[in-house]
Amino acid sequence: MTNTIVKEIQESLAVLSIPEKAAFFPRFFKTGKGEYGEGDLFLGVKVPDQRAVAKEYYAKISLKDLSILLSSKYHEHRLTALFMLISKFEKAKEKSAKEEIVEFYLNHLPYVNNWDLVDSSCYKILGRYAYENKKEELLRTLSASEEMWHKRIAVVGTMHYIKKGSFELTKEFVTANLKHTHDLMHKANGWLLREMGNKNETELITYLNQYYKEMPRTCLRYAIEKLDEDLRQDYLKGRV
Repeated sequence: MTNTIVKEIQESLAVLSIPEKAAFFPRFFKTGKGEYGEGDLFLGVKVPDQRAVAKEYYAKISLKDLSILLSSKYHEHRLTALFMLISKFEKAKEKSAKEEIVEFYLNHLPYVNNWDLVDSSCYKILGRYAYENKKEELLRTLSASEEMWHKRIAVVGTMHYIKKGSFELTKEFVTANLKHTHDLMHKANGWLLREMGNKNETELITYLNQYYKEMPRTCLRYAIEKLDEDLRQDYLKGRV
């Protein structure tokens, strides 16, 4: 992959740089609808055959070229780079290749500084790697950081643990960050607790009974969102 290809991506993204198109861009790769009509070419692939883009292109781009995109000042460039990096990680067969991608991700954390960049990448790369290789200390180090985005990456990274039915790391990180001052941290905590409840409502209720009075309101609101209305009201009234 050459810098010519990266330039082609950047020029394509520039077409979508105005606010309305920029907001639409992430959905373009998922649906194949919108700015480009069916049968049009985008990076040499016919729209809406976006699976071919992911399968044949994303995983092939070099980390050097991804670094160019991920360090771009444009959010759309960074988001695209992370989509590519996820695909590259998912298709990597050798452990050494996955380790290289994880190291790349960690070295580029200053550019992963927006909530949707975090949520679309960290649990699919860091969370999966930590779970599969028993590297929980990697996430614990990020959770202990003074940087809010590092904490959020660690917390949301435990989503992969939840998907595997393991909740302990999620509860550990959420509890450690209950008093964090940033509302996005509260949202991440509550979102994860809600997902935990989807898997095991009894475990969520046990956890809530111990900590719900300490939770910031945003965290609690997300955590109880899928519970029965009467139970939700009990927790909310218990805060009064």
